[in-house]
Amino acid sequence: MDPRLSRPEHAVSQAGLGASSDREVRDTPAEVDAAFRAQRAIALAYFFVFLILVAAFPVLTMTLQWWTGARVLGELSPGFVAAAGGLYLVFAILGIAAARLSASVESRMLGGQQELDDPEVSAEENPP
Repeated sequence: MDPRLSRPEHAVSQAGLGASSDREVRDTPAEVDAAFRAQRAIALAYFFVFLILVAAFPVLTMTLQWWTGARVLGELSPGFVAAAGGLYLVFAILGIAAARLSASVESRMLGGQQELDDPEVSAEENPP
């Protein structure tokens, strides 16, 4: 009879744990929850900036005559120039900033940070 089949069930599950990498970083539920709350706050903050930018166009059109009446580039109004090119540029910058901040927060809050801070792990990976 195969000796693996005669082991108790808990022994099989413990043997399977040894097969995973010892360097694997496991985040606690509290750390994951804190990272989720931070990511949610970042997303909401950037959403409100986006919303203010989009809402500014109708407000500017209703309140400022020169926004639609003046001419800047040829026969184009400042509102048209801002909508045709400026918003795309601003939204691209906003998206890149949000993505970089989110990635930075996640990398600092979850997994991998212990390896960077632990001098023993760094010494094992980069022997002299």
